[in-house]
This record gives sequence, C-alpha cells and structure tokens, in this order.
Amino acid sequence: MPGPLLGVRVLDLTTVLMGPYATQILADYGADVLKVEPPEGDGTRGIGPMRSPGMGAIFLNANRGKRSMVLDLKRPEARAALLRLAENMDVLIYNVRPQAMARLGLSYEEVRAVNPRIVYVGVFGYGRAGPYSDRPAYDDLIQGAAGLPALSLMAGSPTPRYVPTTIADRTVGLSAVGAILAALLHRERSGEGQSVDVPMFETMTQFVMGDHLGGRSFVPAEGPAGYARLLAHERRPYPTRDGHICALIYSDRQWKSFCELIDRPQMFASDPRLASLTTRTQHIDALYRFVAEQMPTRTTAEWMQALEQADIPCMPMHTPDSLLDDPHLRAVGFFSQVEHPSEGTLLSMSVPSTWSQSQPGCSRPAPRLGEHTAEVLRELGYDEAAILALTLRRPAATAAAKGAT
Repeated sequence: MPGPLLGVRVLDLTTVLMGPYATQILADYGADVLKVEPPEGDGTRGIGPMRSPGMGAIFLNANRGKRSMVLDLKRPEARAALLRLAENMDVLIYNVRPQAMARLGLSYEEVRAVNPRIVYVGVFGYGRAGPYSDRPAYDDLIQGAAGLPALSLMAGSPTPRYVPTTIADRTVGLSAVGAILAALLHRERSGEGQSVDVPMFETMTQFVMGDHLGGRSFVPAEGPAGYARLLAHERRPYPTRDGHICALIYSDRQWKSFCELIDRPQMFASDPRLASLTTRTQHIDALYRFVAEQMPTRTTAEWMQALEQADIPCMPMHTPDSLLDDPHLRAVGFFSQVEHPSEGTLLSMSVPSTWSQSQPGCSRPAPRLGEHTAEVLRELGYDEAAILALTLRRPAATAAAKGAT
C-alpha cells in the first residue's frame, strides 16, 4: 500500500541526525524526500562501520527512502537551482542556524517568494528571540542545557552523564515530524504555507520538565523540582542470580501479588510504606532496594515466569546484540534483511506503527552521495551541459580566488 504522505514532496537540507531522522520518517510515510548534500556529503556518511566510503552505518539507518542530490549552495547557480526545486515542493526543512540560511539567500522570505504555499521548517539549537540564538548546538550540549546530566547526579550517579543515545536529536526530530504534519494540515484547510521553528533547547526543556517540574509547578512552589520515583537511586534493572531483569511493581494489586510471591503476604497490609501510591512514592528508594534484595534468589528466567504469572510487569534487560534475537521483534518482523545495490545485504528496521489503510514502508535504500543529482536536474528541465556545469567541482585554488574577490 502507498504510504499516507504519497505525493508530498520534501526538500531536505539537513545533515547529521536530527533533521535526517525526521525526514526518514517522512520518507517512510511515503513522501518523496530529496536530500540536498554539500559536495563533501553529510558528515554521518563517515561514521561507524562501512563497506564503502561514505556509506557508514549511521547514515544508512537515517537516510533510507531518500534521493541524494549534490549542490554547492555557495554557488549562485546552485542556489538558483534550489529555488527552482522549491517552486514545486511542499516542505523545506533545514538544520543550520537561520542566519546561515539568510547568508545563502534561502531565508523564508526568499523561498516564499517562489512558493507561498511551502512549509518552511527550521530545526536548530535555540529560539530566535533569546540570547542563545546565535550559538551552535549538538545533542550533548542540549542534553546538558536541558538538565539530563544533572538528573543523573540527582539519581545518585557519582558523575554527571549524558544519556548514551542521541535522545535530543531524535526527540526533536520526532517533534519536527509532528510540526510538519500539522502545518501541512493547516495548509490544506487554509491554503497558507508558513515558517515553523522547532528549537532543540525549548523542545528538550519541555520534554524533561514535563516529568521534573514537580513542586515548582505551583506559584509559590509546593516543593522542589524533580519526580522522586524517576530520581530514585535504586531505580535500575534488578540483579538476579544469573543476570538482570526489569520489573515495575506499581499498583496496590501488584504490590500485594509481589508480597505473596516472596512468601510475605502480611507485608502489604502491615507495612505503612505500601499503603498508597503516595506513601510508596515517599519511600520509593527504600522499596526499590527491598525488591533488589529479593531478586538474587532466582534466575532471570525463574523471575520472568513468576512475575508474569502474578501479572506484574517485567521484561528482560536486553543489550543491543540480544535485541536482534528478541522473540517479539522476530514475530512482528521488525528486523529484516534487505539488499542494497552498493552495500550488499543489510539489516533494516521496519516502520514501528501498523496502519489499516496506508501502511508506511521503505521505498528505496539509502542513496550514494549525489546518486540522483542528474535525475533531479533533468526533471527541472536542465540540459546535459547545464547539469555538467552544476555538478563539476571547482578546483580549490579557483574557488579560493573567487571567494577573495
């Protein structure tokens, strides 16, 4: 089935991960995503294991479903080509600072002049109205600015730590997808395109403080910021006799069942810490510690069976390698082998949502650098001589000399 965004055209000027992750989702949803790369290519092409230069694992996993076109946007003729492309696009998305887009002559006003209906989306570090607006931003910086390493300290870590995944890039990328779809819906209803900014700092602050605003939600404050259960030092996978298990004993019924499971049925009624969700939250660290003390008495498999029979939520603690063999993911076909025309057999991840009428999916493998440049320029009406002129890289000395003039 065609994806729900069939017919939507996206001009993707993003690199690294935040923007490409957003546009990969749009491509999976059926949009025709044209990735415009600089002559040296997206930097993630060189990250991680690879079989061919410029086709690293990170790039392959964030750019499937797209076409790749190389344009040196510092050249006037390349900017002109991009504006011709923009005339028939539904969305333009970029992830450099807006000041850089203005220097390239590709501000919203300049793009809107050729296509008033375009949805022009910026995903970058900080909102334009604040004093940080000129600062560069990366996932690590935004994690720190939004308080994630400090939360690890509050939870008992001896040193502040970044979350060991690009949580800011991917969270903001998901937010950008939502913003793009909402702006497209607005355009369908009103006929109006618009400019949309999705700043990383503000987005991640909302993401983090939705849990941790705590007593500071009230004016005057009713207590400190922070959600006690999430900050509990003992909130972590429990060590079993032969490994680890993830379990969450949360409701009255679950605590009663757990007390029976460890042959202490009287504990639920007699221990005042277990009286309610409020009292359990007040004593959460001690209760997590109590559960942890019980877990080494059985193996992970024994606990999985016992907890499932007691209807207490639990899951094994996977590693990235063991996830590949998870029986549920295998049953739903989440991982599959695909053939890439230049990289051979690859392991691919499916779209995680299931649709009854317009199931999304991957339409093409991640592109080689500039693989579709000539194809796209022909679609715009460029002849072969013009295509050659646009794609011919200038010698460094010539480029430097022109820049000096």
